[in-house]
Amino acid sequence: MQERLPRKLAAIFYADVAGYSRLTGEDEEGTHRRLSEYLDLMSTAIEDHQGNVVHYAGDAVLADFGTVTDALTCAALIQRDLQERNRPLPDERKVQFRIGVNLGEVIIDRDDIYGDGVNVAARLEALGEPGGICISESIHTAIGNKLPMDYEFLGEQHVKNIAKPVKAYHARLRPDAVLATATGSRKGSRVRLSIVTVSAVLGLVLAGGMLAWLKPWAPREEPASVERMAFPLPEKPSIAVLPFSNLSGDAEQEYFADGMTDDLITDLSKISGLFVISRNSTFTYKGKPVKVQQVAEELGVRYVLEGSVRRVADQVRINAQLIDATTGGHLWAERYDHELENVFALQDTITGKVVQALALHLTKSDQDRRSNTPRTKNLEAYDLVLHARKLMTRFDRNAADEAKALLEQAIALDPDYAEAYSLLGLYFFDAWRLWGESRNKNLSRAMELARAGLELNPMDPGPHVVLAQIHQFRRDFAAASAEADAALALAPTDAVQLANLGSMLRYAHRPEEAADVVERAIRLNPFHPPNYLEWLGDAYFQLDRPQDCIESVERGIALDPDFVALHAIAAKCFAALGDVEKARAAGSEILRNNPRFTLTAFASYVPFTDEGDRLRNVEMLRIAGLPE
Repeated sequence: MQERLPRKLAAIFYADVAGYSRLTGEDEEGTHRRLSEYLDLMSTAIEDHQGNVVHYAGDAVLADFGTVTDALTCAALIQRDLQERNRPLPDERKVQFRIGVNLGEVIIDRDDIYGDGVNVAARLEALGEPGGICISESIHTAIGNKLPMDYEFLGEQHVKNIAKPVKAYHARLRPDAVLATATGSRKGSRVRLSIVTVSAVLGLVLAGGMLAWLKPWAPREEPASVERMAFPLPEKPSIAVLPFSNLSGDAEQEYFADGMTDDLITDLSKISGLFVISRNSTFTYKGKPVKVQQVAEELGVRYVLEGSVRRVADQVRINAQLIDATTGGHLWAERYDHELENVFALQDTITGKVVQALALHLTKSDQDRRSNTPRTKNLEAYDLVLHARKLMTRFDRNAADEAKALLEQAIALDPDYAEAYSLLGLYFFDAWRLWGESRNKNLSRAMELARAGLELNPMDPGPHVVLAQIHQFRRDFAAASAEADAALALAPTDAVQLANLGSMLRYAHRPEEAADVVERAIRLNPFHPPNYLEWLGDAYFQLDRPQDCIESVERGIALDPDFVALHAIAAKCFAALGDVEKARAAGSEILRNNPRFTLTAFASYVPFTDEGDRLRNVEMLRIAGLPE
């Protein structure tokens, strides 16, 4: 039997500098000197209060205390002292720490401490204010009224890798409060790092750049196994962006955190040298305490970007970190505090950090795609579009109608907002395609809006995809093909756009390209909806690959047994193989789900560019027993 590692109950203190990368970027030497001074002060205060500095790493400190009172008193005195030292400095030069304090059990191993107790303290620090203290419910209960502090409840916070929500509080020292300074002697076994030692450590960390964020006391992510990955790793760098957590304490702000994630995925997808998993797949992990290892193995990627968003009034705080799942190590991490009006610049900064960390080379086309993306300057309009985006992912009529109203408001606020026009065009196309409403009226309105969006943003593939499908269903095949080619040039790594193009190309007598783009879409979106397999199976049918067709549709039917179109593709492929019994069984499933299905209606609805394709489809369905 393995010997159990020693454990203890401790008050865990975790401190980190707010905006450290920005400070060093603007004044590396000055920040270095000031941070060295502050860390020495912090070390002294911790030992004066019977605490133990477990580890330093760059701008962060981990310590433990035997009592809650010592830990929180020490944190409050440190913040008061640092506030005085920062007072004469301009705001942009102040070195401010956030401190998180938690009471929990920790594992002791080789002079370090590990476990959820440490992880929660680190997550609390991220929730804190610059110059502030954030504590857990366990600390709040234990401290009671022992200290002259006020506590602001932040609600239950869902934080990374912690299964249950964490109840958090801001702890603030009352004005003119007097705290008793600890009188106990320092423990001889604890050796305080001197300024010289801290400076030497900092010198090494600063020279290492991003290595400053590899906090060695925290349990590293368990490395993902390349052998266990569901898909082979792409040849180019691959990344999944997990949904950023909403730390606003307000469920109504969920859409804003999701919108930030969407925008980051979109921005990264514009880089041709990067393989980016679709949001449809990464959002399946939303709200779940998943490990980076699991995400990497299920999606087949090397890197994972994760973070959190906190929006309060017109202030936004974003925490983000990039992890190499194959090693479990952090390549980069940062915290940003910005005015809401700077949110787009903030997104660009995070994208740039990922590009830098992965040493990606941006081609001229990449740079053009990134720089030529018009964005609204009206933040209210942006807010409305974020709401609408989320609603339109539900494929629900009521949600779609609500999204339509929001998009119309966004356009009223900013008549030049390209994305609002494109999304509204998609609404009208779906109004006919999904809900069978007024074909000509809705297609005309969808075309008008898609063209408006394209005129405002020629680099957006979305309007081209909508226009390609409209032209195909209107049987303007030359125009449909031209729009498809334009979209393919602009959307090499957008799973949704690729899949929609695949749907259109199978009708356009371009089945090889249809199969290629849908296969790419499936790889980019491993947790894809069943219609991807419908479109792939149909492309295989037209390529005379009936066995591949059947394998695809059977996977789709496993996802949704009542998906009529999948049974229609299966019927054609079994008929092509000469298996009439299975073809008729698939035909029966079509009629069970859609008793009004006829070959005449099918042939008139589906816009085949090639007459031979149309006749072959109808003949195979006739063999499957479908009525005329």
